[in-house]
Amino acid sequence: MTGEPVRSCASPRRPRIVLGVAGGIAAYKAVEVLRQLTETGHDVRVVPTDAALRFVGEPTWAALSGHPVSTEVWTDAAQVAHVRLGREADLVLVVPATADLLARAATGRCDDLLTATLLTARCPVVFAPAMHTEMWEHPATRANVETLRARGAVVIDPAVGRLTGADSGAGRLPEPTEIASVARAVLTRNGLAPDLAGRTVVISAGGTREHLDPVRFLGNSSSGRQGYALARAALARGAQVVVVAANVALAQVAGARTVRVVSTAQLRAAVHAEAPAAAVVVMAAAVADFRPVNRASHKIKKSDGDPEPVALVRNPDVLTELVAARRPGQVLVGFAAETGAPGVDLLDLGREKLARKGADLLVVNQVGDGLGFEVEDNAAVVLGSDGTETVIERTSKDLLAHRVLDLVVSRLPPLDGTVIAVADGVRR
Repeated sequence: MTGEPVRSCASPRRPRIVLGVAGGIAAYKAVEVLRQLTETGHDVRVVPTDAALRFVGEPTWAALSGHPVSTEVWTDAAQVAHVRLGREADLVLVVPATADLLARAATGRCDDLLTATLLTARCPVVFAPAMHTEMWEHPATRANVETLRARGAVVIDPAVGRLTGADSGAGRLPEPTEIASVARAVLTRNGLAPDLAGRTVVISAGGTREHLDPVRFLGNSSSGRQGYALARAALARGAQVVVVAANVALAQVAGARTVRVVSTAQLRAAVHAEAPAAAVVVMAAAVADFRPVNRASHKIKKSDGDPEPVALVRNPDVLTELVAARRPGQVLVGFAAETGAPGVDLLDLGREKLARKGADLLVVNQVGDGLGFEVEDNAAVVLGSDGTETVIERTSKDLLAHRVLDLVVSRLPPLDGTVIAVADGVRR
């Protein structure tokens, strides 16, 4: 964790992960993270601290990982394990990262096998903190987190919820499924240094609902998967991420702050509240174009007689409003889910929409045929305001997210605010 560009050393067919486990009560959740990673084809070596073994014993880690487990630099000394593990890893993931472990990592302590591995690693490093709220919010911990992030590590913000005992607050370990997803997203970056560090990215996800009565609504089938994939990808690249989630049933993205909304009006208010502090805003949510003029206060019954025609009114265009209010250097990305029609070209629709809205990028994707809503894969053509058109063939939503963010990063000014001209794909 020197801040230098990171590299990958292990076989690409079975990525090698070092799973560090520090001594906190959340150590038992790291067992599920280990299971998720091994079941998706990763070679995981567990390196616990002595304190971690008081929560989960060595036989559990060894049986589930298929590797021997040690906390000491003296074990297997002939193989120089305290150097080899870090050098051969594609990723080092610490779950949970306690306040003590973060402090030791930030100051370069090297008094056990885990901290030695952190010092020798030249691959991406991810910390998933878990501790009591007072510890997480202490200035010493905050300074240690900022130090680690400045060196290129990804430090996932903890979740807010029930902690040990009766208290609740920030400091809860994110769900294991989401930690494993972030780890895979970091590996997808193929060992490149984080290029969104120091920036805030706001992403809308899911689909809004416009209620006719308390139980019925006009909506769409967007699951939020693409928006959540973008959030994980942005986190993997070092960004601070805010997700405005409209009716998303997925587990919260580990490390992202999530604002939950239902209607277009709520999404609009949330995005406008978060956008001024953001370097990037990605409107990936499927936002309803119309809403009912009137909403019944009670469920509409058949006994009420034949229903009146539903009168609709147009919703505000949130992306167009963001473009009008943008600050210099801010990158705005829209999404256009299209189905096509006889004699109508999807890209023509996209070009017209991009020109009308004024965003920097518009991701045009066709819905249907196993793509788009409620599925794992996607394909798109990303239209740029500079006339560029980038084709992304059918792939996972995680990989598509990184391709979109590659285009976003190429349009961002440096953090000092000076403008970089982009011509022929070369930043100057």
